[in-house]
Amino acid sequence: MDGQQPVFEVENLDFYYGTAQALKDIQMNILPLHVTALIGPSGCGKSTYLRCLNRMNDTIPGTRVEGQILLNGKDIYAPEVDLARLRQQVGMVFQKPNPFPQSIFDNVAFGPRVLGLVNGRNELDDLIEQSLRQAVLWEEVKDHLRDDALELSLGQQQRLCIARVLAVKPEVILMDEPASALDPIATSGIEELIGVLKEQYTIVIVTHNMQQAARVSDFTGFFWLGELIEFGNTQTLFTRPEHQLTEDYITGRMG
Repeated sequence: MDGQQPVFEVENLDFYYGTAQALKDIQMNILPLHVTALIGPSGCGKSTYLRCLNRMNDTIPGTRVEGQILLNGKDIYAPEVDLARLRQQVGMVFQKPNPFPQSIFDNVAFGPRVLGLVNGRNELDDLIEQSLRQAVLWEEVKDHLRDDALELSLGQQQRLCIARVLAVKPEVILMDEPASALDPIATSGIEELIGVLKEQYTIVIVTHNMQQAARVSDFTGFFWLGELIEFGNTQTLFTRPEHQLTEDYITGRMG
């Protein structure tokens, strides 16, 4: 695809919750500075796969991974991998906004403080402003940085969560249905933001909304019952799918 070196190379990935297999032999290359969308019905493995990319599933007892996930050529499941560093490099935005019960400023400052990314208050202030500007939230909150983040609207809260991820300078941003809890205007804002962010970041987004996948992504993977049925250029997949199951799903005949 495009002749670029992938950011992620996923090979023969199987994933288990106890004895239940949730992902079966997934193969996927994720290219830099593109948006990759994952679509498919509920329970088909999209979010499980997304969480494999920064090992968020490690927190669930009894899970097991087989196969290989390479990030810039290095196995993220190797014993020596630093999980804090991995999750700094591969940030996550969740389905429901989850700001900390702190000020707007402290939400964005949390990661840089914990990871020691800044030296001194001026550098921190600059990073907070830069992150909020990238998340298209600065103009709305610049005079209210000490206010409680939970007082923001849901759309603002989600952009704050994106700013919090951006503040730790990731390479990849994972988004698990980032607009599903938002109204149409806030959803449009998140979609526009994704279009801007992909100029600097690799983005992988899970979405139930096929129109959203078509609007925001460059590549799309269609999951069904834990298998990756089809993966490729978004426009091609939506207009000339290779598999009948893909066509049945995107036309609403199944799923």
